[in-house]
Amino acid sequence: MSTVTVVALVKVKPGSEDAATAILAPVIEQTHEEEGCLKYALHRSNADPQQLVLVERWASQADLDAHFQKPYMGELFTALAEHLAEPPAIHFLTPTPVGDAEKAAL
Repeated sequence: MSTVTVVALVKVKPGSEDAATAILAPVIEQTHEEEGCLKYALHRSNADPQQLVLVERWASQADLDAHFQKPYMGELFTALAEHLAEPPAIHFLTPTPVGDAEKAAL
């Protein structure tokens, strides 16, 4: 079974950075407790403070699918809606390690 990496780009309206982070914080904390969650990390772009980036790594597609069924995930999208400058871009990725196996995959 292969791990799944997810990169979610969330562009918020100017001035909504702190509100969006506050909305994401409890969801991130709950997600860390989920089975199969290997990494779930929030980043903010240095070049564009309105660009938030979630980088996730899941043990399996089944674990990721279960994550999307959690009630707090539906609530997250509702709560974030008023702060979004555009729809999130979510990329589902399969690691393709090249070189050093430890350094080549998240």
